[in-house]
Amino acid sequence: MEWLDFLIIFAFIAYAICSGFKSKDKASENLEEYFLAGRSLSGWKAGISMAATQFAADTPLLVTGLIATAGIFSLWQMWIYAFAFLLMGFVLAPCWRRANVITDAELTEIRYGAKPAAFLRIFKALYFGTLFNCIVLAWVFFAAARIAEPFLIWDQWLPSGLFGFFQSIIEFINVPVASVALEDPQVWVLTTNNMISIISILLVTTLYSATGGLRSVVATDVVQFGIMMVGTAIYAGYVVSEAGGMSAIYEKIQSTYAQADPGGITASQILAFTPSQAKDATGAILLLFALQWLIQLNSDGTGYLAQRSMACKSAKDAKIAALVFTFAQIFLRSLFWLPIGLGLLILLPPEAGVQNLAADREFTFVRGIKEFLPIGVRGIMLTGMLAALASTVDTHLNWGSSYWTNDIYRRFVCQSWLKKEPSDKSLVWVARGANLLILTIALAIMTQLDSIATTWKVSLLLGAGMGIVLVLRWIWWRMNSWAEITAIVVSLLASYPLLSVEGDAIRLLYMAVLTTVAALGAIYIIGPEDEDRLKDFYKRVKPPGYWGPIPEKVGMKEFGDQGPARLWRGLAAVAVTAFSVFSLLVGIGTLIVKSPPPTWIPLSSGAWAILTLVLGVALIPVWLRLGFSESEED
Repeated sequence: MEWLDFLIIFAFIAYAICSGFKSKDKASENLEEYFLAGRSLSGWKAGISMAATQFAADTPLLVTGLIATAGIFSLWQMWIYAFAFLLMGFVLAPCWRRANVITDAELTEIRYGAKPAAFLRIFKALYFGTLFNCIVLAWVFFAAARIAEPFLIWDQWLPSGLFGFFQSIIEFINVPVASVALEDPQVWVLTTNNMISIISILLVTTLYSATGGLRSVVATDVVQFGIMMVGTAIYAGYVVSEAGGMSAIYEKIQSTYAQADPGGITASQILAFTPSQAKDATGAILLLFALQWLIQLNSDGTGYLAQRSMACKSAKDAKIAALVFTFAQIFLRSLFWLPIGLGLLILLPPEAGVQNLAADREFTFVRGIKEFLPIGVRGIMLTGMLAALASTVDTHLNWGSSYWTNDIYRRFVCQSWLKKEPSDKSLVWVARGANLLILTIALAIMTQLDSIATTWKVSLLLGAGMGIVLVLRWIWWRMNSWAEITAIVVSLLASYPLLSVEGDAIRLLYMAVLTTVAALGAIYIIGPEDEDRLKDFYKRVKPPGYWGPIPEKVGMKEFGDQGPARLWRGLAAVAVTAFSVFSLLVGIGTLIVKSPPPTWIPLSSGAWAILTLVLGVALIPVWLRLGFSESEED
């Protein structure tokens, strides 16, 4: 790295820290200011912030590996989440706002009643908001080490005595975090470099996120996303240019992958957007791709996505946030990653005998930055990758600390145990301290990543058992707390046995079926929550869907009669918008990479691209009318 690269990185660090201190006084007033920015966010800022968080430093590496090993079609496992993003925006975001809660865990005691709801609240705060959250952070830290390793060479920059002191501590901890084998003599030098890099980045991120709360997180996220996209666009340009243009990339892929070795992949499988020519597009895979947005833990926006919706200044802004998020996340960034992934497949071809092809291909994204980008441009791209890391970390720290502050400290320590109401100032200081707690837990988990692979898979299975019941609590009056608890218990009991089932897709589908059936059984046996609780919830949240006799009992019969229509109108907006986004993505993507059309349609690649583009554009006024024609009161 040269001085210009360092200057770009330091400029970003200075901006982030200044942003934190700029928002410090306002964030210090109370929890709503700290965690929800006083519910003052505009839609576009909230949407870009969500996109920046999900950009993540490891995501472009994952995409590069997937394109090389499973083809473009495999990216649908990420693109399909557009349905969940839009469901949150068009159907549930107004409900999240009217609930007037700080966290999704708090919602359980508003929707449900008595002791089961209290159990759910603390369980979600500890498991989903802390352990699950920290495992995600740990994986992000681990990926950051792979990105930083070729560039941040602290052993050459720091005095030998100081670096030796750090290395002795790392060797004492005895947890290697490097790209080389444990037997390699450089393993502890590289591990020390990586740990210094990670801790330095985390200290900066924790400083501004803990100081300024959500305002500073969102302010930095907007800049971070801009840097990421500019850097990625420039990177794509250099990769395509180095490979001789997109036509040359297409021709080389066609010639190199004309036929696949056993277990390999062909050119048409690499380039296909549709399942008819994709690799391993089995019925189970297609069913999982179609349903995973609904069966996963964040199907209703639970987590930091709901936090951004609740932080918006109006219901319309919350809808705009979901829409901006979907276009930025699904459409925009993918169009830059496709030529990068294909170009690197040609410029840095797989070597024979590589044991872990996916990991090797993922690392080519970092190799390409080092080998093909000039000074200055490399600094922009590296800053973008570090920004991607920071934008993920700052959100998860802020979101995770909200559980410890609002749901554990205030609700159970102060109100239930100490029988007192804490001051706003003390809560903000607890929130800042909780950032450090979350960071410490995540770092501890990172040191054990090799031994928690099974735990991570179990966590995914547990999350897969919750999605449908979380959506039902908004739209069906008979949903009760015991249904959620039953889903959690069945998930816990079924997770380890399901690990013996071959195939991730089959495991997740089995879990979704088991937990949903069990939850429906609990609903049938126990019945709905206490009527007074349901009436209070309905008056407060005004949810769409099927609420039986409740609207009439609170004097809102006419509004309740419109509930099913409001739900189906929102779902129609979700479906049409998603189809429009997917059509635009496939159309432009096909033009860029010359993807083959589906085998069942008698069109050329160009004609197929034009057809999908026309369809995507034609649907825009339809989903605008469905999603925004009726005003939604807060």
